[in-house]
Amino acid sequence: MSYRRTPFAPDEHYHCYTRGIDGRTTFKDNEDYERFQASLYVCNDTKPFDRSDFFRISHREIFEKPRKRELVAIGCYSLMPNHFHIGFQELEEGGSSKFLQKLGTSYVMYFNAKYDRVGSLFVGPCRSRHIDSDRYFKRVAQYIHLNVAEILEPTWKKGRVKDMRGLERRIGKYTFSSLRDYVGDFRPERAILNAEIMHLVAGGMPQLSAVLGEAQEYYRKIKFV
Repeated sequence: MSYRRTPFAPDEHYHCYTRGIDGRTTFKDNEDYERFQASLYVCNDTKPFDRSDFFRISHREIFEKPRKRELVAIGCYSLMPNHFHIGFQELEEGGSSKFLQKLGTSYVMYFNAKYDRVGSLFVGPCRSRHIDSDRYFKRVAQYIHLNVAEILEPTWKKGRVKDMRGLERRIGKYTFSSLRDYVGDFRPERAILNAEIMHLVAGGMPQLSAVLGEAQEYYRKIKFV
């Protein structure tokens, strides 16, 4: 499997990720994180997104808004101060590119208006890694969820974790990751995840501690360029 940006194809699974230009912070406060979560839901639709929704209705109500048809089936995500990760399956030809383009446009317009700036925010198009089996996608979902350990345990990618059980508890409580939706928290943001692919991921998803070493190696190979 390649670590470069790969072509998308219907019914295939992908891990997509990108970071802020020059490593800049892309989520400065909770409002920014919540806006991106809302965009994950609103922009994953075959019909154009209506920017006025973000001003007319509450954050909770965003996730109750009916959609025509999803472009991709999102199975997991994790948002970090200067980058994000999303795991999904393409549902229709060209759906992944349409979704990522809408998502980027929506969030960058919001961010630039809020912070009085112009220009690009993220590094080029999202990089992607093709995940070639359902079984491996379950593991990658946990790799994505583990990414927040970078904040909670800065040395985890070097194999040093002081308290693994404590780390797992804190990761499970992280608001801006889909793991909370897998550990039983019923919240509006759960609507971001596709029910069918969520069922796939949840079935036999390995414990975080069981994939810690694999995740360290996985992230060492991913290149943010």
